[in-house]
Amino acid sequence: MVKSQQMERVRSTFIGCLFALAATPSVYAQTLAGDWQGTVTFGAQDLRIVFSISQDADGSLVATAYSLDQGGQPAPVAAITRSGSTLRMTIPAFSASYEGRLDSKGDMIAGTFTQAIAGPLVLTRATTATKWALPEPAPAPRSMPADATLAFEVSTIKPAAPDRGLSIHVSPSGLLTTTNSSLLELIKYAYDLNPKQITGGPRWVEDEKFDITAKPETAGSPSAKQLKAMIRRLLAERFGLTSHSEEKELGVYAIRQSKDGAKIAEETSLPAGLPEFAGSGPRGLNAKNATIADFAGLLQALVLDRPVVDQTGLGSKRFNFILRWTPASLAADAAADAPPDLFLAVQRQLGLTLESAKAPVKVMVIDKVERPGEN
Repeated sequence: MVKSQQMERVRSTFIGCLFALAATPSVYAQTLAGDWQGTVTFGAQDLRIVFSISQDADGSLVATAYSLDQGGQPAPVAAITRSGSTLRMTIPAFSASYEGRLDSKGDMIAGTFTQAIAGPLVLTRATTATKWALPEPAPAPRSMPADATLAFEVSTIKPAAPDRGLSIHVSPSGLLTTTNSSLLELIKYAYDLNPKQITGGPRWVEDEKFDITAKPETAGSPSAKQLKAMIRRLLAERFGLTSHSEEKELGVYAIRQSKDGAKIAEETSLPAGLPEFAGSGPRGLNAKNATIADFAGLLQALVLDRPVVDQTGLGSKRFNFILRWTPASLAADAAADAPPDLFLAVQRQLGLTLESAKAPVKVMVIDKVERPGEN
């Protein structure tokens, strides 16, 4: 009799636990379908991020990301995985990733959004009342025809406004805008040169800064090759730049694939065109739609002290990637978890190597140049 009562109590307790479990929502069973939104802070900049998540019939997740303060255009989430309450996503178009944990109620995900640097991002499930408005998809940019006249119809060149950073930007219509750019910076960009490959010319070529706006003769988004050809013509017409080339053997850095091969995401959804590089300070770089040759050009122009040669064999393939490193000048004061130096970061994060080598390279000798006249 006592044994029977004990068994009954155990049975009642077991059934009670089942009812309790059934009454408590399981984080594992909750669907993620819907819009999730939140704000990530990078220093003084706030970015509103939205993820629209749906679930296929087979249970797999599909998502699209929107950065409302960076144009707000849809960007496919290339990989989205869920393991228990942990959600991970990668967004190649943003050169970004996100990892967070779903709370027990299923209406909040707390995690970290990484785009060159990391920032906390808490996503909440949007309702009809709280949902942020998404912009209409932008029309696809019209590419500049291959046979277009590679010249600017109108250009304005003024002394640079104070307290502005260096930038070179091209709108979808092909309008070129540069800020705080020296003639040396423009030459480096237009001719794909490191400063060690440019000789001659007066001191002001490097010291004086200009703001430039130039409208192309033919509308449309130019390729990198077309844009550089137009800037070369602008330098000749507005700065009177004449030069000749020589070939010299110089110390270079050669970019090569590591023994295990490159490990960077190839970009196939965007049309071949201008690469995009962005970052936050010297520690981070976001590359989008860039060839390794584009990356080499950036390194030799802005980061390294010698020419950089692409010897990866990856040709015209375009990639999205994030690279984080600690400059040598900051290494002594860096935190224990700081990124490695540039050379180790390139190897670990990109599957590439930067190796010292000797190679014959083109050197520009400036024969003549003059300050631009009135617009």
